[in-house]
Amino acid sequence: MNRELLMLVEAISREKNVERDVVLGAVELALAQATKKLYEGDVDIRVAVDRDSGHYETFRRWLVVPDDAGLQNPEAEELLMDAQERVPGIAVGEYIEEAIESVPIGRIGAMAAKQVILQKIRDAEREMLLNDFMSRGEKIFTGTVKRMDKGDLIVESGRVEGRLRRSEMIPKENLRSGDRVRAMIMEVDLTLRGAPIVLSRSAPEFMVELFRHEVPEIEQGLLEIKSCARDPGSRAKIAVLSHDRRVDPIGTCVGVRGTRVNAVTNELAGERVDIVLWSEDPAQFVIGALAPANVQSIVVDEEKHAMDVVVDEENLAIAIGRGGQNVRLASDLTGWKINIMDAAESAQKQANETDTARRLFMEKLDVDQEMADILIAEGFESLEEVAYVPLQEMLDIESFDEDTVNELRARAKDAMLTMEIAREESVESVSQELRDLEGLTPELIAKLAEGGIHTRDDLADLAIDELTDLTGQSEEEAKALILKAREHWFAGQE
Repeated sequence: MNRELLMLVEAISREKNVERDVVLGAVELALAQATKKLYEGDVDIRVAVDRDSGHYETFRRWLVVPDDAGLQNPEAEELLMDAQERVPGIAVGEYIEEAIESVPIGRIGAMAAKQVILQKIRDAEREMLLNDFMSRGEKIFTGTVKRMDKGDLIVESGRVEGRLRRSEMIPKENLRSGDRVRAMIMEVDLTLRGAPIVLSRSAPEFMVELFRHEVPEIEQGLLEIKSCARDPGSRAKIAVLSHDRRVDPIGTCVGVRGTRVNAVTNELAGERVDIVLWSEDPAQFVIGALAPANVQSIVVDEEKHAMDVVVDEENLAIAIGRGGQNVRLASDLTGWKINIMDAAESAQKQANETDTARRLFMEKLDVDQEMADILIAEGFESLEEVAYVPLQEMLDIESFDEDTVNELRARAKDAMLTMEIAREESVESVSQELRDLEGLTPELIAKLAEGGIHTRDDLADLAIDELTDLTGQSEEEAKALILKAREHWFAGQE
């Protein structure tokens, strides 16, 4: 019987073009499953088939788990202290094995064994096809819509299938069985049955790859797409850089009479593409990203990684875009938070900031309005700047002598120390429950404490915009943190 087993393995291996060890592995699995049926409970069985003789042995085994973990499955687990009594020196994660009587091959349900073996072989064939496909290094999957699966599209290319999820399709795009489709390969998930290649037509990477196909200069290294932002099916922006002064990056991507950009647009259901010149200067980059709006001025806040962009009334609607689309895409493209405002709003904001700085200096430095205004006029905005800018910079101020400068610096340092002590005391008042909340860093805890947020419920009661104002986080980060803080409200309802 062992000889016949090996002959069967050899025959299946040749017929299906699958490695011999894969087929033997399937046989071992089938024997193990048949043996498990003889026991009550969820036992763990291992079968080892000798690759040369076909003789096989069967073992029941127990996984060694830590003593403090307890037994989740007593039929297949053993506590460390008990395991070490049986096998000295054994460690957590290892197995205790005990030889048991092997099930004769003749007693295995023929259909069950055949199904297990064929499934294993199908999995091996699928993996071989997948590995062959992925070895080509292709980033775009081109195939035909085969069928729908719970709202997802299954796309077939040769004998390999990809899954295009509903959320990764272009909105309002109507794809049907038999349609030819292209999509970006995002990942390979072998846990997905049938279609392990996860696809996307809405990802920014897909547009970048389409331009790479249409613009040879990108492949040649003469041009580089630095970033991309999309509102799938509606509008997109890409930032390009030329590594050769002779090559115009925008004109090259547009192509003669728009042929190149139109090819990308047609593939993406008419999605309009703005091509922006990338710049190392963040302000210049943002100005280009907001096109076609004309920018009057920009104020950059490095600490908050944000920019206040001032435009005139005529350009306000253009800069913002329909539903905020233009400014949102520009923000995604550049990585900066962009606040669009007109001249009046900008003037009001600057007045408010000046008033805040004036009050700060008058209160903390104990100076009159005139001296506070001199500091502001010279570009000072914080106590840190007064305390630590190079001494000569302050001595160069016409209205200040050396004694005045030294006194101001000393007062600024004393005020900062007092504020730091008050901040630490405020942080100490934050509840341990809030401190332990996942996602909160010491810096965030300090900012929350300064804003009067001391408990988890205090945080949970905040609106998203209130939290972003307190911490400077993005809306997505603030939303995630608030939802985390609210989890305990709903825990008892599950």
